[in-house]
Amino acid sequence: MGAWAWDAVAAELRVAGHEVHPVDLGHEPDATAESHVDDVLQVLEKVGPAVLVGHSGGGPVCAAAAERARDRVTRLVFVDTGPLPDDVPQVDFNPPEAQEWIRARIADHGGVQPMPTCAEFAQLGTSTAGLDDETFAELHARALAEPAGVVLTGARRGTPDPTLPKTVVACSFTQAQARELIAAGVPAFAEMAGPEWSFAELPTGHWPMLSEPAALARLLAGLGDPA
Repeated sequence: MGAWAWDAVAAELRVAGHEVHPVDLGHEPDATAESHVDDVLQVLEKVGPAVLVGHSGGGPVCAAAAERARDRVTRLVFVDTGPLPDDVPQVDFNPPEAQEWIRARIADHGGVQPMPTCAEFAQLGTSTAGLDDETFAELHARALAEPAGVVLTGARRGTPDPTLPKTVVACSFTQAQARELIAAGVPAFAEMAGPEWSFAELPTGHWPMLSEPAALARLLAGLGDPA
C-alpha cells in the first residue's frame, strides 16, 4: 500500500490537533527492507520526535528505524504486527506453506509479489474482516506489487531500548493469543515480553486503517497524548 491508505486516520488525527506524516515506502525494483528503513529515517529527521506507527510489513521496518533514531521517537506502535529479529525477512513471519507460496509467486511474477486476492488472503490466514467488497476492490486496485527485496530480506536491528514505550494494536489476533506466542518464544512475538510493552485491542481484520479508521485514530491519539 501507499501513504494513501492512512488518509481517513490522518484526517481524524489532524482534526484532533495532531500533526501526521504518512510515509510512502519505496517500490523501486531494488527496494529492500533496509531501503524502507531509510525511507522512514528520512521523515523522522524532519518531523521527530514522534510516535512512530508501523502496520504489517512496516512493523519490523519501524522497529529498526526507531533503534537508529531513538532521539526522534517517543513511542513505537505496531498495528497488527510486531518486530522481527535482526536480518529476518518479512516472508519468515508466515507459516512454511505460506512462505513457499509467496516465494513461488514472486518467481512467477518476475521478482515482485502482487497483492493477493481476498480468497488468497484467506488461504494465507490473513483476515480481511471489516472490509466490504468495494473497499477491498479499491485496496487491491491501488496496491503496488512488492519487490522481492522487500519481502525476502530483513532489516538490520540495533539494541531495543527498554525505556521506549511500545504498544501493539491487536486487530486480527487478541492479546491473549499474543501472550501465548510470547510464552512459546515465537520470534516475532518473543520480544514483546518486556515491561515497556503494552497491548490495545481493536477487533477487526488486518487493515484497521480502512475498516475502523475513526476507532484507530482515537486509539493512536490516546497513545500520543502526554500521560
